[in-house]
Amino acid sequence: MLDHSFKLERKILSNSKKIIVRIWGGIGNQLFCYAAARRLAIMNGAELVIDNVSGFEHDYLYKRTYQLDHFDISSRKANRKELLYPLPRVRRSFIKRFNKFLPYPLRSYISQDGIEFDPRLLKFSLKKDLYLEGYWQSEKYFKDIESILRSDLRITPPIDQENLSMAYKISDCRSVAVHYRFFDSPGQDGVNNISSDYYEKAFKRIKLFVPDAHFFIFSDRLDAAKSEISLPSDQLTFVEINQGDENAYADLWLMTKCENFIIANSTFSWWGAWLSINSHKIVIAPGFVKKTGSMCWGFSGLLPDDWIKL
Repeated sequence: MLDHSFKLERKILSNSKKIIVRIWGGIGNQLFCYAAARRLAIMNGAELVIDNVSGFEHDYLYKRTYQLDHFDISSRKANRKELLYPLPRVRRSFIKRFNKFLPYPLRSYISQDGIEFDPRLLKFSLKKDLYLEGYWQSEKYFKDIESILRSDLRITPPIDQENLSMAYKISDCRSVAVHYRFFDSPGQDGVNNISSDYYEKAFKRIKLFVPDAHFFIFSDRLDAAKSEISLPSDQLTFVEINQGDENAYADLWLMTKCENFIIANSTFSWWGAWLSINSHKIVIAPGFVKKTGSMCWGFSGLLPDDWIKL
């Protein structure tokens, strides 16, 4: 195990090999990209370099932006050569295809195969500089450097009074972070949105452990979330102060301050729960499995063993 001491981080020399990790997706997926690459770099004594460009410059659909500057990450950003300029898209596509024909241990570009946990990455030994691409959505990719990651992923707190007041309110009660994520239009349960029955069961389960729980509701569509909750208003606080992708880090910071969690089928609230420092936290997560379509969930390795699946 590596998480008991920072001393186990290997010394990186100026002429060491590099891992250039491609960061993409929303803030939750960006954290998974970083965490898996960080562990692989440590195990290989390699320098970790962050590609914060290629995963976003052509994202015309979701228009995501790089969010990891809100964390205490010291890795440098990739230069133009490491970004494969000139013609980066053409060169990246060629290198990826070529590497697919190579045995896994000999690859210089690893692109994730499928969504399930892939133990091959844990044992990969660098022979040369490596490009790494994938979401790597499992704590198994980085569990043994947990203390290092918790240091890296300390969020720079927002400084506005509204967020600071909300953080105080969270700390002053038996707080439960509840996340609603709408992939489809509200009301389309069973497609990509979680059924409202999940939340009803989760509220009841949490109250068995925390009878005086106060629920802090986070959502990309709070109006829709409000219509699905039947709890008394004095047990609820809707967190409405951070709007837009650029402020997602602030909601994540508030979420990590909560004691317990009811997460959605979302990597955002996955990380909100994981980054919480409460050693006795209760985490309730959707227990369904969906491996195809615009939203995947419940596949091998995604949910830690000690989380409650409903």
